[in-house]
This record gives sequence, C-alpha cells and structure tokens, in this order.
Amino acid sequence: MAKQQFELPDLGEGIAEGELVSWLVAEGDAVTADQTLADVETDKAVVEVPSPYDGTVTELHADEGEVVDVDSVIVTFDVPDAEVDDEAAAESTDASAEPSAEQAVEPAVDEAPTDAADDAGSEVTGPAEGRVFAAPSTRTLARELGVDLAAVSGNGQGGRVTAADVRAAAASGADTDDDVTVDSGPVAAASTGAGTEQAATSESAGTADREPVVVESEDAARDRTLAMPATRKLARGAGVDINDVPASVQRSGEPYVTPEDVRAYVESGDTAAEAGGSEVAAGPSSGERVPYRGIRRTIGEQMARSKYTAPHVSHHDEFDATDLVGVREDLAAPAEQEGVNLTYLPFVVKAVTRALQEFPFLNASLDEDAEEIVLHDEYNIGIAVATDAGLMVPVVEHADRKSLVELAAEIDDLATRARNRELSREEMQGGTFTITNIGVIGGEFSSPIINHPEAAILAMGPIAKRPWVVDDDVVARKTMRLSISVDHRLVDGADAAQFTNRIQELLGAPARLLL
Repeated sequence: MAKQQFELPDLGEGIAEGELVSWLVAEGDAVTADQTLADVETDKAVVEVPSPYDGTVTELHADEGEVVDVDSVIVTFDVPDAEVDDEAAAESTDASAEPSAEQAVEPAVDEAPTDAADDAGSEVTGPAEGRVFAAPSTRTLARELGVDLAAVSGNGQGGRVTAADVRAAAASGADTDDDVTVDSGPVAAASTGAGTEQAATSESAGTADREPVVVESEDAARDRTLAMPATRKLARGAGVDINDVPASVQRSGEPYVTPEDVRAYVESGDTAAEAGGSEVAAGPSSGERVPYRGIRRTIGEQMARSKYTAPHVSHHDEFDATDLVGVREDLAAPAEQEGVNLTYLPFVVKAVTRALQEFPFLNASLDEDAEEIVLHDEYNIGIAVATDAGLMVPVVEHADRKSLVELAAEIDDLATRARNRELSREEMQGGTFTITNIGVIGGEFSSPIINHPEAAILAMGPIAKRPWVVDDDVVARKTMRLSISVDHRLVDGADAAQFTNRIQELLGAPARLLL
C-alpha cells in the first residue's frame, strides 16, 4: 500500500476556492474510483468531487463548512501499489470536478437569474485506462435507465461518459434493460411553490406509473442516506442527523431524503423529544453572523450589477381574469389525464411570448461593446423558482413553439429539479425574458430586478376576488395584478405599458392563446 494525497481540483476558470459543504466519506472508509468524496460549493455551483483511486481514506484535511483553496490537499488515501503510477497521479491532481445534472445549480438575481454561469467547471478525467469514466450521478442515471455504461461512447473530455450520452443511448433503445422503468413522481405546479420530489426508481418488472418507494421510519439511524447538499445544510441547521430522517423515496435502492422530509421531521416533534423537549431552530438565529459567500454572494453581486447597470423603470397594472379562471378550470381535467397539473403560469408564458413578437425591444439585450441593441429571434423564458439555496431561474427554451400542456410539464419538471438542486448549468442559461410569480407568497405588486443583460422581467401577482366595475356596476370579479420592470436604455415607459396591455388582452380572452 502507498500513501496518496488528493488536492481539491480546478473547479472552473477563475474559481480559486470552494466551501466544503459535506463529506460523503469518513476516515477508514474504503472507496472506489469515481465515488463521490465530497460536495463543494463555489460562487457558481455545487459540484461533486470524485475519488481518483480505489483505496482507503486515511485522513480528511478539511472540515465541513471550511473554505478550501484549489490545489490544497483535502484527502489522503492508502492505495494499492498497482494503482499508483506517474500518469495516474498526474491525471488525478489535474482533473476538475464536473457539476452533474443532479448537483449543478446556477444562482439567480433577486427576481432574475445570474448570468455568471460560464465558469461552472470542467470534466473529470480518470486515473487509469481500462475503466469507464463517468461521474457518480451519471452512473446512477445509467442504472435507472438500464444502460450498460461499457457500451456507451463517451463524448465528454477524455472520452468521459456524460449524462447526455446515457440519455441518448437510452433513447436509441440500445444496451438497455427493458424491465427498468423510471417514475418521475407526482407533478407539482411551479406557480404554487409546491416542492414535490421527482423520484426515480429502477426496480425491475415494474410499470411506468409506479408510485415512489416509501421508506418507513426506522428505530435506528441508517448508515448511508442520499440527499442533496442543500438538504444536508437544512438538516444541520435544524440540528438533525440526516440519517434519522424518514426518506419519502428511494434512488438506486438507497433512501433519498428531500427538504420536505427534513421539514416534516422537524415539525413532527421527534427532534424536540430527542433534544430534551427544546425547540430546534431550522437555520441561523438572531445575533449570529452568517458568512457572505458562495451562491448567496453571487446573487448579491449580480443583483447589484443589474441594478447599477440598467436604469430600471417599473409599471403595474390589473385586469379581469374571470375568463382565464374559467378556461383553466375547463382544461385542468384533460391536462391531469395526461399527468400534468395545469396552472396559470403556462397561460402567462404563452401570452408573453405572443406579445414579445409584437414588441421585440422587450426581448432584447444591449451589446455595449458594439453599441448595438440585439433583438433576439428566440423566445427563451426564465421561470424564477424559490429554493433553499436562493432563487433559481431555469429556462424554457423556444417557449413560443410549445403547447400549454407541454409548457406546464416542462415548467413543473424544471421547478422540481431546481428545488432539489438537480439542474445542469445549461438549463440555467440562454434566457431572453424572465417571469416571476410573487402571488404564491402573498405579494400584490413588485418592482423586480432585471436579469442583466435581458431587457425586462414580469412579475405575476395573485388572482383574487376584488371590486371591479362592469357596466357601471361594482361587482366581485377575479382579477390578476401584473408588474414589469424594464431597462430604460432599451424600453420606454410607454412601450412597457403597451406590452403589459397586450398581455392582459391575451389573458383576458384566453381562447386566443389556443389558436
């Protein structure tokens, strides 16, 4: 056996440090190459750091919550002599950690996404030949889809197999297990804030509509629990051992704990009983100093950049949404038969994309270097989603080409994975206009901050019964309130008002959206 030290790899261009969110191994644990050692959060993303060796962990050189410099030693291994050669050692220390589809996130700016997604990290190369190189999340995906990794051609750096390669192989039907099914779990509406967990099961001889596996509460803590870094942070803040929390689903045959599981466990009172009856705080309390770093710092920096770069002007309005409520109610049942929860948000997306085609300066950005206004010919709509890590804004690409049901399904999928921090960097990029729903938390009007370099952002208020004048009579009508902020360099206040009026016309007579 030989001692080998492993340094925190390069996490992306310009990133010099990362916060060690959680160790997934302990001293004395036997590990295999590509097994995830730790989750590390940078100001761009949360990344998995995989092991370069088969061996035994002899020493962990950093504590959870500690900020570690790139190229600092974080783990010492005992590895078989056969595993150690110069080429393998060079590859392992030079490799960088790739944010996986389950882990990578991109922070957002107040009511809009950050645009600092370009530096999120590069691929990890393996230490030796003769092995299929893939991130742990990619291996999990392959097991869930019944794909033989050895038969997949890797298109990542150094021939590494990526999640996209696995999905392509599954779609082609080659080298898959016909008995394997994937259950995406119950659908939750993005606009309701419901954080329904999207569960994947890989049990054989099942059906596609199988419910997620429910794990009953256990008397003793589990030895290993799958959970996202944000969920582990939530549990630590609540003073809860993640292994004590009953898991609502399983992934790859192991318990998978969601943020909702942790909250339910804390609210159940079990933790208070174990702690002698005292209440457990679910996060930082008054009087503490909370480090300003990582994703929270990026959100702040991007918010300031947008606010100080783009002169904001806001416009607020209200319209009669009675017909919209009726049409949604009529279509809700047929959509549910297709497994989709149809909310108001897809209607708003449809109206926005239609109106953007008539008001192209609202779907624009300013190229300051070239001194040109770029009028985009794609309609990629960002949807703001509140998560434990801050506001995330996944992007619905080519939203103008999709039906209401397609939009509802995609928005729900993106929102669920955003809350579970399972989005890839690519899913957070390329937006041309952003929508945020303030109504779900009780807001009426807002002055949202624009996602620089976009030209505008729309905030949906709640639909509620309010006094409304109809034929000179004051009656109770269902109305919706809208707020829009625009970059005054590109859009005048009159254009913002006309754009909002057009959205209200389309939503007020929603049958037009179905043409």
